[in-house]
Amino acid sequence: MKTRLLCALVCVLCACGTVRKVEPGAVKLGERMTVDIPKAWNHFDFPVAAPAQAQLWTTEGLAIDSLTIYYGLRDSQTLSNQTPQGGKKPLVFKSNMKNEEIAATIEGLLTQDGSTFKTIKFEPANLDGRRGFKLEFEKIRAEDHVQLRGLAYAATDKGELFALVYQAPRLTFYPRQKAQIEAIAASVKIR
Repeated sequence: MKTRLLCALVCVLCACGTVRKVEPGAVKLGERMTVDIPKAWNHFDFPVAAPAQAQLWTTEGLAIDSLTIYYGLRDSQTLSNQTPQGGKKPLVFKSNMKNEEIAATIEGLLTQDGSTFKTIKFEPANLDGRRGFKLEFEKIRAEDHVQLRGLAYAATDKGELFALVYQAPRLTFYPRQKAQIEAIAASVKIR
């Protein structure tokens, strides 16, 4: 029975999106953002999950790790295309948000499913010279109680949001990828 359900889920996911490899090197995201990645990633083209100005990447599979990259999210656009549960309002970016409000919106996105969230560190940081922030966090995923660790970088430019949000299990996968995420954040170029 479990095998049948898993096969059905895979078929549904395959019908809704595609996966393609993102090769190492410079990667253009939208019209204004470029990142340089040292290793290959898998890009999930999954329109149900992410808005047009976002990409969802993984190295190990979405159940293990995920990197969501927002590139040029405009005023009043949502951070997720998924409908919030329990009558919650969609999480919307506003161009006049302060860094703390953007971080709270990212927290809201990561806890929509009932997961718990704890901020480890919140500090100023730049993305290609744009003043923003770096957020380190822990999360206990609601569906399976896996303890995750995460890292987010965000900044705004010309009223648009540019952000990287990475999360993975805290004991093995997060430490393995942390330096690469920091290198990707350092490589961001915004035109």
